[in-house]
Amino acid sequence: MTARLQQSQPYALGLFRVVIGLLFLSHGAAKLFGVLGGADGNGGTVPSGVWPFWYAAVIELVGGALILVGLGTRTAAFISSGAMAYAYFKMHQPQALFPMENGGEAAALYCWALLLLVFTGPGALAVDGLFKSRSRATEGARSGAAVTA
Repeated sequence: MTARLQQSQPYALGLFRVVIGLLFLSHGAAKLFGVLGGADGNGGTVPSGVWPFWYAAVIELVGGALILVGLGTRTAAFISSGAMAYAYFKMHQPQALFPMENGGEAAALYCWALLLLVFTGPGALAVDGLFKSRSRATEGARSGAAVTA
């Protein structure tokens, strides 16, 4: 049983990355384009260039998309996690200490979930993995050519 769990771990992590990326991207799309209820629940959008809301929405949209496909996952997750930490401490924490009291549960959960991806990487089925396998194949071909030459 343990061997099966270890073999499936990269796929579980990849699924976790996809779900977190999709949900995070959805928040940005709602705020920027008014889809899925919009920024205010009534289809509204965040005005362009308004600090910090518009910039957070761009980070959510772009970061979520990169995390979803697994491209630059660690960097995108690091920036996105920082944005959620900022959101929590600047917008929610001044209202009350605990996330249950201040409405900051989503920001806190995203912050920690994204930080986990910084340390674990993208898991299976990520675009990052395609680049790694191609670079390994290229390195293998080069080292094989150097050995035979």
